[in-house]
Amino acid sequence: MTNPFEDDSADYLVLINHENQHSLWPAWREVPAGWSTVGPKGKRQECLDWIEANWTDMRPKSLIEAMGKAGQTR
Repeated sequence: MTNPFEDDSADYLVLINHENQHSLWPAWREVPAGWSTVGPKGKRQECLDWIEANWTDMRPKSLIEAMGKAGQTR
């Protein structure tokens, strides 16, 4: 059986969660709770390219905010 996350011929979605973290997700699977779709629905490489171009700060949103607040108190 092919791994559903590594099938180059399948369609995928790009998901995002409340922490602004992105994930590649098989289009035929139900979107898990806490995640929503963002970006294209397409082949694996198209979605991976979109993630690479758009998710440029890998830190979770809460960490970015905490670091911003810490910088403001100095």
